[in-house]
Amino acid sequence: MTAKISPSKGAPYARILGVGGYRPSRVVPNEVILEHIDSSDEWIRSRSGIASRHWAGPEETVAEMSLEAGGKAIADAGISAADIDAVIVATVSHFKQTPAIATEIAHRIGAGKPAAFDISAGCAGFTYGLTLAKSMVVEGTATNVLVIGVERLSDLTDKEDRATAFLFGDGAGAVIVGPSTVPAIGPTVWGSEGDKAETIKQTVPWDRFRNGDVEQLPLDSTGKVKFPAITQEGQAVFRWAVFEMAKVAQQALDAAGITADQLDAFIPHQANMRIIDSMIKALKLPDHVAVARDIETTGNTSAASIPLAMERLLATGEAKSGDTALVIGFGAGLVYAATVVTLP
Repeated sequence: MTAKISPSKGAPYARILGVGGYRPSRVVPNEVILEHIDSSDEWIRSRSGIASRHWAGPEETVAEMSLEAGGKAIADAGISAADIDAVIVATVSHFKQTPAIATEIAHRIGAGKPAAFDISAGCAGFTYGLTLAKSMVVEGTATNVLVIGVERLSDLTDKEDRATAFLFGDGAGAVIVGPSTVPAIGPTVWGSEGDKAETIKQTVPWDRFRNGDVEQLPLDSTGKVKFPAITQEGQAVFRWAVFEMAKVAQQALDAAGITADQLDAFIPHQANMRIIDSMIKALKLPDHVAVARDIETTGNTSAASIPLAMERLLATGEAKSGDTALVIGFGAGLVYAATVVTLP
């Protein structure tokens, strides 16, 4: 006789219960970036919309920033750390291949012995984590999931690269995903285009350092070996984001049964202000929709950008609890993920 496996028993739906963020104390204006590249403040602002960004100090590690953001999200959700039974960390700037930083964060935040793992999905990492957390809550493998997007991209920035030196910032954003009696996280539209993987990449793989062969490694203006950095084909990425991601965003709206005029907020990955403006136009978003423009003072923080932008919209009152928001992340891979959520 074939044994019968009992079905999973989870919540009917999932929702974001709380949000938190952490921005490093050091604010870096464009003038500091211009010490290393031949450009201008006007050029940087016109091309990206960025006026400043935050760079982490020695004590503001990936773990410490995650703990700060995660603690705020837990408090905002009105639960305790002991109620967390899964931790997902999205990052590309935790430099230990193993163990996952999520296990350290789970322990230090006081969550007990939850499931804990890292994911690498570039600038779409947070939205990927959000989707996994929703599935875990509905499946019944977790009740409250801490999802963190965190980056120290200043460690992966070539400060002499005129095309990217001004783009990246550091920070952490976090949410708690828990049970809901009504739909509050819509279907996710996600995917990848691996044929475009070379458009955003790390300049040098880690194993190139193994033999210490300096002649095979890039050097800076002083002759020192450059640390691996993120590089991109700017125009190719821009065209892809503008023309393809607006389509994905519309698909997420359709999947959720939401029209543009029913939205209260739009929270895209903070990659470039011109990309954001182009997506608004393509989606025909009404004027009443609050649009996250956190990039102006935070820069591109990859996996951290959406939760940081979400936190700021709520903190400033531009959006409020219960609002309907479209979120979309896209970046290295190339990967993307979009969904509609109810704000906590």
